[in-house]
Amino acid sequence: MAREIALALLPVFFVLAVGYAAGKRGVVDNTDVGSLNALVMSVALPISLFTSLAAGSREAVLARWKFAVVFLVVMTIVYAITYVIQRRVHHRPISESALQALTVAFPNVAAVALPLVAVVLGPDATLSVAAALGISAITLTPFTIVVLERQRGGAIGKVIRQSLSKFMVVGPALGLAWSLLGIPLPDLLRVTLTTIGSVTAGVALFLTGLVLSSQAIEFSRNAFGSTALAVVVRPVLAYLGVLAFGLTGELAQESVLLLAVPAGFFGVLLGIGYQVRPPVVGTTVLFSTLASAVTISAVIALLPRL
Repeated sequence: MAREIALALLPVFFVLAVGYAAGKRGVVDNTDVGSLNALVMSVALPISLFTSLAAGSREAVLARWKFAVVFLVVMTIVYAITYVIQRRVHHRPISESALQALTVAFPNVAAVALPLVAVVLGPDATLSVAAALGISAITLTPFTIVVLERQRGGAIGKVIRQSLSKFMVVGPALGLAWSLLGIPLPDLLRVTLTTIGSVTAGVALFLTGLVLSSQAIEFSRNAFGSTALAVVVRPVLAYLGVLAFGLTGELAQESVLLLAVPAGFFGVLLGIGYQVRPPVVGTTVLFSTLASAVTISAVIALLPRL
């Protein structure tokens, strides 16, 4: 078990640390990261999501419909809880509250879950990682974009159209449609797209560390509470969701394990593009990643009982 946790989390800590050190030492400018952010959010990530989903068979994708429902319901509940706490308890602005809600609700499946499920549950489980990324990319992420765009004062109809036209939304939507149509993804196309898509996790983690280096770590009730929501409440809700929908075996294990990984970096990267960078967002990513060394160990020990 210790080896499995190390394989999943040590690379994450290392790349975050490299990005943080590069920013602190001035090797990379940590105040102007727009180009790196565009590379991840508008190019590498959409291509990666399209490739992963399009390469999956229609039967395998359809077989995960209960997994998709559990994943979406749990994320939506955690998103709503976090947003209300940010607004009512911590009195944060709407845009900051939405970013923090996305950070807490959407687990870091791109960087943490992929190596973890491959080691713990086998290579077939990686399709669930792609499905999890796709689910958020076409639901909570565009919703958060709508909130951020709306705060800029745009008309709601225009805001929705702009949000749905983002590459980050279009990529996974096309990948899902490709898979459901039963069209095989040509090997040449898959290999070609994988070349750029494979850089997503590494560059995103480096960029997250770079952003963290430019802001203070926030030791606050908000940061600690958000961390608890991400690494304790979210996996507990996942377990309850598995029971409610009658999931058993591999799909139950995939659901709980994926929803147990730490907070994701989408909130950090979206915030860069909209010039909304509250320290608590990056701090939650850092704290939840550290805490997950303990919580994921506990979840893996419980998986055989599902």
